[in-house]
Amino acid sequence: MMANSPANIVSELEQAVTSCPRDRCVRILSGIVHLLTSSRDHPQELLSNVVDGVLLRLTERVETSALVQLSAALAELTVAPPETLRRLASHDDPDVACPILLKSQALSTADLEAVAASCGEPQQLAIGARTCIEPLVTEALIMRGGPVCLVLIKNPGTKFSDAAYATLIATADQNTEITKTLALRPGTPDLVVRKLLSAPPCQKTPAKPNASSIPPAQAAASAPAAPKLPSSADYASARPEIVALSRVGKLNDSTVNRFAIRGETADLFTALSVLSGAPIHIVEHVMGDDDCEGLVMACRASRLNWATTLAILNNRSGARLSFAERERAQQIFETLLLSTSQWTVRWGEIGAQTNTSDAGNRGAKMGANR
Repeated sequence: MMANSPANIVSELEQAVTSCPRDRCVRILSGIVHLLTSSRDHPQELLSNVVDGVLLRLTERVETSALVQLSAALAELTVAPPETLRRLASHDDPDVACPILLKSQALSTADLEAVAASCGEPQQLAIGARTCIEPLVTEALIMRGGPVCLVLIKNPGTKFSDAAYATLIATADQNTEITKTLALRPGTPDLVVRKLLSAPPCQKTPAKPNASSIPPAQAAASAPAAPKLPSSADYASARPEIVALSRVGKLNDSTVNRFAIRGETADLFTALSVLSGAPIHIVEHVMGDDDCEGLVMACRASRLNWATTLAILNNRSGARLSFAERERAQQIFETLLLSTSQWTVRWGEIGAQTNTSDAGNRGAKMGANR
């Protein structure tokens, strides 16, 4: 008895599928999935091509829930029915498309690029979370804009082309989070970091609540306690001692930690200025900023360790960091490159020298340590 060819089998199966009830289609679909996932010793490429046409017909006649199960199963295969895979990957329902887009190694770069150029946001984020993303796919996603840009930057498996970097640099002018995240990303080329940090920061005025709508007692209680800034005389008194300690190598973690714990503000601010090269008024700004990232950068640029940085963070306004704030600050500290933090400090100094008043320039000269 002569065996039927794969083409004849497919033709017969397609005719049977066309006329069978929906519930039977679901059973056939489950059987094919089992065949694909359990036939490890068979030539899977041939098997996949044989069942591809049948699977395509089945996907037209089953409910979405069955497609979700099919997608999850095919996403795990290194060899899978190509046309079915592409149909599922481009499906409008994220529950169907995302497993394929996130995990499937059988999708080609061209397939991913095509989906990335037209899919919805959940699908974009799924592609952006893949373990490896080729430059063409990265470019297609970045051109879409939105949250996927940050997802790509934070993903260590993302590969960036020059065109992708150029688009991100242009986007960073209006999105400071992209600037921070890309500058902090290990592997970002120095030239890209310099371009990011040399761009003028966008000025954003935070929305302020209507003062008349807040009771005075509540407003006073909710207002953060701003640290009292040292006077010019305080700085003039502290600087000679700080410079002397620096020259003999004793301006170290132990000394700076003591300044923070004791609340010796003028000594602490001057020490950070001398160690990091940041102007005094930049140190004052990051010490009073609600976001800890600038202060962590200044500490990293000063070559301080995490224990000293944490002491400074906890003692700058009398309120200790919450657990979430501490975790975020430590993550920034541990991933921040020394060169990046130093560039950031110098960027702040250049911006200050071109945009501040005479008083600011006086502070910059006072804090400079060349």
